[in-house]
Amino acid sequence: RRVIFDFVNVLLDECTLQQALIKDKREPNLSMLAASQTRDKESLTVDGVERVLSDLSKSFDYVVLDSPAGIESGAKHAMYFADDTIIVTNPELSSCRDADKMVGFVWSKSRRAELGPDEAKPVTQTLLINRYDPERAEAEESLSIADMEELLGLPVVGVIPESKEVLSCTNLGTPVITLGVEKPVSGALNDMVDRFLGEERELRFVTPEPVSFFRKIFG
Repeated sequence: RRVIFDFVNVLLDECTLQQALIKDKREPNLSMLAASQTRDKESLTVDGVERVLSDLSKSFDYVVLDSPAGIESGAKHAMYFADDTIIVTNPELSSCRDADKMVGFVWSKSRRAELGPDEAKPVTQTLLINRYDPERAEAEESLSIADMEELLGLPVVGVIPESKEVLSCTNLGTPVITLGVEKPVSGALNDMVDRFLGEERELRFVTPEPVSFFRKIFG
């Protein structure tokens, strides 16, 4: 409801970047720039996207692009200019196949790939596993962490456990990460951020919980 202008409006000079940025109510240093919901993604151009990202980088330490799933125009532009990518996938074979296409695009068609190793370091790629259920993985009903690492060839930066709290937060319009580190889903997200920033964090919530005595008896 607070979105008046979006990325395409800025790109087409229909408003200033500051007019389009939406400041977060909780974090004073966090702002969001909405993607267009009405314009065709073909409105995006390489030069236009580069200009907007350059302007953003003058005001912020980190510019995070939330790319849509699949290889379409919005995703291609987001990945083309990436310095680092976090490939998000579910523990399903079809999801990993889609993720593998993105990994290949970044390796071969990003701007850093075009410049070559003599002029730019390759894009750093890491894997974020979403909706992970260790009990299902142990029962071989879904892919394990090792399976996904082998399929995609990327180091894991985080594992987000399956949680009903995600739907609750979505319905309330509340970021999951604000639930606090004691909750598995928000704790895992905080761990992921710390790992991305170079801190050592053990992977949590990746093994089945011990079955209690009463659960063994009564199921």
